[in-house]
Amino acid sequence: MKKATKKEIETIKKRFLQRYSDAVTELHYKNAYELVVSVALSAQCTDKRVNLITPALFEKYPSPQALAEADLDDVKKIINSCSFFNNKAKNLIAMAQRVVTVYNGEIPMNEKDLQTLAGVGQKTAHVVMIEYTGANLMAVDTHVFRVAHRLGLSDDKTAKATEATLVKKFTTDLHVLHQAMVLFGRYICRAKNPKCDECFLTEFCKTKESFKV
Repeated sequence: MKKATKKEIETIKKRFLQRYSDAVTELHYKNAYELVVSVALSAQCTDKRVNLITPALFEKYPSPQALAEADLDDVKKIINSCSFFNNKAKNLIAMAQRVVTVYNGEIPMNEKDLQTLAGVGQKTAHVVMIEYTGANLMAVDTHVFRVAHRLGLSDDKTAKATEATLVKKFTTDLHVLHQAMVLFGRYICRAKNPKCDECFLTEFCKTKESFKV
């Protein structure tokens, strides 16, 4: 695959920043606790589905303290339309318990501490910090991975390697670029039937030949 040139990367970055300057997550949350729970649930699950699940969950368990004492079967029942709900239910309760016992009921807002919470890996930690603090971090989900490869920004085989490449190539405004690439991949540069006629980066697409009918 042909890689994007330095000049192309600069133009791609500029257009993303112009188009998505106010982009934020589509997950619904009111505080750091709700954000962490929502992001953890969104792994392998759509934001739309998570937003249908969380109102009932947060009504019954409005804080880490409440969730830490939750009945596992009850949490499973509430989130059972989410993928991998059995594991996620266990992790959510364990996460809340650690937040209560180690962090006095407050969600820690740094990468190292966030990753000590059950079900929170590097990507989840980055997404939380990008959204909540505007941290200059990149997180690579399925949309960002696809967009990065189609635009020739990365030819890495893993999300983690793709993240490192994007950080190196973009360096600044990473929090906006992450949100931009997620929304661009979700609504325009889709996995199936991408909306090439609505794309504002067509000239940089390295794979558009494969989309021709």
